[in-house]
Amino acid sequence: MSTIDAEPPRGWPPGKSKGGGKKLPPLAILAGVILAMVVVFGGFMAITGNLGLISVRDDQVAVKVSYMSGESEVFVTPGFKFYLPFLQEMYLLDKSPQKFVMEGDRFVDAGHVPRLTVRARDGSNFRFDNLEIQYRLIPSKGSLIISDSGRGDAFKVHWIRAYARSILRDEFGRFSAEEVANPTTYDLATDKSRTRLNDLLYPHGIEVIQIVTPKPRFDDAYERAIEDRKVADQDVERLIAMEDQLLRERERELAGVEKEKEIEMRSLQGELEKIRLNAEQNAIRITKAADAYAIEQRARGQAEQAQKVARARGLTAKYSKEAEGLVAQANALEERGEVVVREALIKKLKSIRFNLIPYSRDPAPRRLEHSDNQAKSNTRNLDDSIVNSGGIQ
Repeated sequence: MSTIDAEPPRGWPPGKSKGGGKKLPPLAILAGVILAMVVVFGGFMAITGNLGLISVRDDQVAVKVSYMSGESEVFVTPGFKFYLPFLQEMYLLDKSPQKFVMEGDRFVDAGHVPRLTVRARDGSNFRFDNLEIQYRLIPSKGSLIISDSGRGDAFKVHWIRAYARSILRDEFGRFSAEEVANPTTYDLATDKSRTRLNDLLYPHGIEVIQIVTPKPRFDDAYERAIEDRKVADQDVERLIAMEDQLLRERERELAGVEKEKEIEMRSLQGELEKIRLNAEQNAIRITKAADAYAIEQRARGQAEQAQKVARARGLTAKYSKEAEGLVAQANALEERGEVVVREALIKKLKSIRFNLIPYSRDPAPRRLEHSDNQAKSNTRNLDDSIVNSGGIQ
């Protein structure tokens, strides 16, 4: 920067040139030259994109590479990023999800290739009319992607296309046509394909997010067989559903009957319980009555026993006395002998009534007779007495 002199420089103020114009001072000319160079340089930097400032969108990742040290830095957050032009370079990569489509019968671009045809294990062929692979770059591996694939969209061109078709054919070709028609089977093959692709693409900074696998298509005859089988399977499923419905109806009816019978059984159980309680009450009442009757009869028996024992004791005493009297009489009879017999006979004869006839049939009668039964009985008794006593004296 020049200093201002106390005196104006020689030739100041500038005079007119010979051509009639004013002469510019050297400093002005220098400033103009510098300004022109800045404008040209800025224009060149604007054309080349090296302004030292770059805007990173939320769907982009920025990689700053230093030409001096060869080091790189990755920016995954959006915003303005600074760098030194010609000493550093800033690269932008698309981190939004990408699609690789296999569809149609011709090559459209790097992300749209012909449909995938697979040869099954049993020798038949099937195809996927529209198979889509969704993938994205791994933001933290931006430096690797720049050094491995190049800048811009170079990572979209080669890697997926190089591996996808062969791996998909390999994994789906492990199954027969019948097996691959099962959604569970081709879901399994899809998962294995995604795993293998990630194993191969991860070292290149790419990750497969999802493989959208449509229903596989077969030859027309095989398609008709599949449709016929589907119809048969639907009929089987319908019959199974009907069977399940009938089973549910039967279970519902059985449940209703069981509930009804359970109610009846509970009612019968209640009646039986009521009868049992009544029977127990009757049994208790009868038992108590029987116990009371037994106690009463026992007391009555004991009283009657005591009475009869007392009576027996009285009779024993009485008959003992009588026996003693008889013994005494027997002893007396034994002592008095015939006199006692005659006294007894006299006592007996005193009670007999005699009817005498005033004449005699036998001048020397030895016995008396009478005509009536009482007289006959008395006559017999008299004869017995006479016989026992040895005759009448």
